[in-house]
Amino acid sequence: MIPFVIGEEYSRRDDIHAEFGGQRQGGISTPSEHPYVFIFTGKSGEQHGYADGWHDNEVFLYTGEGQRGDMTFKAGNKAIRDHTLNGKDLLLFEALGKQKPVRYLGSFSCQSWGTFRGHDGDGNERECIQFHLVRADETQVVPVEATSSAARSMSLEELKERALAASKPELAPQWRNARKAYRFRSQAVRDYVLARAAGICELTGKPAPFRTKSGEPYLEVHHTRRVSDGGPDDPRHVAAICPTVHREIHFGKNGDKLNSELVAKLKQIEC
Repeated sequence: MIPFVIGEEYSRRDDIHAEFGGQRQGGISTPSEHPYVFIFTGKSGEQHGYADGWHDNEVFLYTGEGQRGDMTFKAGNKAIRDHTLNGKDLLLFEALGKQKPVRYLGSFSCQSWGTFRGHDGDGNERECIQFHLVRADETQVVPVEATSSAARSMSLEELKERALAASKPELAPQWRNARKAYRFRSQAVRDYVLARAAGICELTGKPAPFRTKSGEPYLEVHHTRRVSDGGPDDPRHVAAICPTVHREIHFGKNGDKLNSELVAKLKQIEC
């Protein structure tokens, strides 16, 4: 479970870095021993002619790091772009001011990114990276939705190729389609995982416990590398499992052991 509550305030030093590690300065922090990338937004970018923030209440535009020269995909910028590939949850905080706490805004997914012309710390014009972030579903139990109509006519291999392609964020000059594209990414992964499971729990090997009103076997999506089950992921690390064992993985005493067993089984399935 993600250890922060949306809207609550936290000490960056005591509640975040003392507990999880990661860089204590700058806008992007990447603790190596935990499945998180911490990003911090505030008013500091305004002096360079840009500001982070919500657009249409659906997409949060977040400017990358780098004080001088063109921004590039290294260090923190690379960590944001590749957080799904690396199995990391992207957690966004709002800085409330110098020596003040930070407010947790939620778990997000980097759907895409674009570039714009801005200025660096020396006032020189440069290319800046802007990430298009979509709020992820932070619930710990996400049912597999009904298979999309497009997926019903596709082979398993076609579904896999679509899911692998959709799981990666992409360059997009406009942020307006980010939410729609995010939903497609998530659905593509779910379609493939559900088809691969074929109504059988991928951990226990037992049939789904019941069928939905539409007649489909009921299983739930589980991300083996991340704390949150919301949003897209590399489909080779996502499983369809029965609801009881899913809750045991998240909340049971043997949850870590069961998750490790599932990781091993997915390696065999996706060999």
